[in-house]
Order: sequence, then structure tokens, then C-alpha cells
Amino acid sequence: MKPIDLVKFRGALAAERIEVYTRGRPFPSALFMGYSNGRPYHVVAAFDEANAWVHVITAYAPSLNVFEPDYRTRRK
Repeated sequence: MKPIDLVKFRGALAAERIEVYTRGRPFPSALFMGYSNGRPYHVVAAFDEANAWVHVITAYAPSLNVFEPDYRTRRK
């Protein structure tokens, strides 16, 4: 995975939820996809509803080796 800068990260936060991990521990999490400067970015975040916190787990530029060209669908 390739790290991204803060400006690109902010673009990914205004993103579409593309996967949900309800069994995540200690909190449920989700994979979000957004665009910044025309390039796709993914953010995985966990949600601590009791304390109203969002924990960012990772943020990265998705690879076509892992995702289809829509960057939403994982390759099989």
C-alpha cells in the first residue's frame, strides 16, 4: 500500500461506503472510497458509537491488482 498525504486523505473522508465489517473488533468498521484530484482513495475506519469516535485504521490508494477498475469491487 502507498501512503497518502493529508489533503488526499480528506478527499477520501467525503466518500462512499463500499464494504461493511460488522464483526470488526473492538468496533465495527467499514471501507470507504473517495476521489481526490481525480484519483481514487480508500479509508478503513472503525466506529466507537458509545464515545462518538471514529478510528481511522488505514488510508491508501487502491491497486488494480486487488480491485476491479471501478475501485469498489474486489477481484476474485
